[in-house]
Amino acid sequence: MLSVLQLIIGLAVLTIGADILVRGSVGIAQQLRIPQLIVGLTIVAFGTSAPELVISLKAAATGSGGIAIGNIVGSNIANILIVLGLPSVIAATMCNASGTGRNLVFLIAITLIFVALCWDGQLSRSDGIILLVLFGIFFGGQIASIRSARRSDVEIEQIDGVPDSMVIAGLFTVIGLLALPFAANAVVDGATSIAKMYGVSETAIGVTIVALGTSLPELAAAVMAAMRGHSAVAVGNAIGSNIFNLLAIMGITAALVPIGVPAEFFAFEFWAMVAVVFFIVPFVALCWPINRATGALMTLAYLAVMFAALGESVI
Repeated sequence: MLSVLQLIIGLAVLTIGADILVRGSVGIAQQLRIPQLIVGLTIVAFGTSAPELVISLKAAATGSGGIAIGNIVGSNIANILIVLGLPSVIAATMCNASGTGRNLVFLIAITLIFVALCWDGQLSRSDGIILLVLFGIFFGGQIASIRSARRSDVEIEQIDGVPDSMVIAGLFTVIGLLALPFAANAVVDGATSIAKMYGVSETAIGVTIVALGTSLPELAAAVMAAMRGHSAVAVGNAIGSNIFNLLAIMGITAALVPIGVPAEFFAFEFWAMVAVVFFIVPFVALCWPINRATGALMTLAYLAVMFAALGESVI
C-alpha cells in the first residue's frame, strides 16, 4: 500500500514540476531570444535526465549492471516512442525546428558508438572518458548555437502563459529542475517494489519499470509542452535527453565505476534502441509532423517493446 501511495504522489509531483519547468525554460528563451529547440536540448534535457544519473550511479556502485545499462537503453527507447508519441496524440508534434536534423544525426552517431563501446561486455573508465569528451563537443556546439541565435535578427516567437520576467522564469526553472528528480525517484522506488513482489528480474526492471520511471520527467514535460503548443521544446527535449543519457549519464557513471554489460542486451534491447532512433529520421528529414495516428502507433510500439523485454527476462 505504501509503494502504491509513493507511486501516485510521485506522478502528481512530476506533472506539476514538468509544467513549471516548461513555463520557466520557455520564458528564459523568450527573454534571452534563444530558440526553444536549444532550450529543450540543454536546460530541459539536463533537468529531466537527472533521475537517470542518480539511478545509474546507484546501480553501478552496487554491481547492478543490468539496471544501470537497462535504465539508459530503456529510457532512450521511451524518449522516442512514448515521449514523442503520446504528446502527439494530444497535438501534432512539429519536427521542422532549426537544428533538429543536425542534433538527430549526432544522436544516431553516438548511439552506434555507444553500442560499439559495449561490444566487449564492459564499459570501462576509458570508455566513460570517450563518452564525456563527445558530450563536451555536443555542449560546445549548443553554446555556439546560442551565441549565433543571440547575434541574429531572427524573430523569436512570443508565447502566452509563460513568465515575462527573467527572475520569475529562472525561479520556475530552478523549482522544476529540483522537483523532477525527487519525484522520479519516488516513482521508481514505488514501482520497483511492486515489480519485485511479482518476481521480475533485475534486467527487466532496468529496461522497463526503472527506465519508464526515469523517463516520466521527459514524458510529463513533453505532454505539458504539447498542451501549450511548444512542440520545439518536446522534440529538443527528447533528442537532447537521449544525448545526455548516452554521453553524460553513462560517461560519468562508467568513468567512476566500470560497468559490466550483460550479453542479453545484444539480443534485443540495443537494436531496439538503434531502430527507434532511425524511425524518426524521415519525420525530421522531410519535416513531417508526428500526427495523432503516428503518435498512437508509436505508443503501441513502445508497449510492444516493453512486453518483448519482459518476455525475455521474467524469472
